[in-house]
Amino acid sequence: MILDALRALTERAEPFAAILLMPAPPEGRTPPASGDAPSAADRIRTLKLIRPGLTAFCRGLAFVAPADIPAERAEAIHSDERLWGCPTTATEDVTAARAWAEARMRACGISPG
Repeated sequence: MILDALRALTERAEPFAAILLMPAPPEGRTPPASGDAPSAADRIRTLKLIRPGLTAFCRGLAFVAPADIPAERAEAIHSDERLWGCPTTATEDVTAARAWAEARMRACGISPG
């Protein structure tokens, strides 16, 4: 899950920028059964716990998502610093996301790699 990966990055206590691939749900997908996925409340709680680390170490989150992602996910990835605690961008293009993330790191004086 994305929040778990972000938590791991913040625990390293080093500056980073991340490219997050957000796949579209499969066609005809039914909502997950209770217990299969974290609830919205759990995701919010987790984000609140890791937000200080994101603010301190994250130089940017680049979300790569198809245009037809569900509204809840689209709202979250377009929430920028208000939600995530660091700069964000959203695109459908992985190359553009990578270029943005690398530019964010260079702007902080860090060589991307």
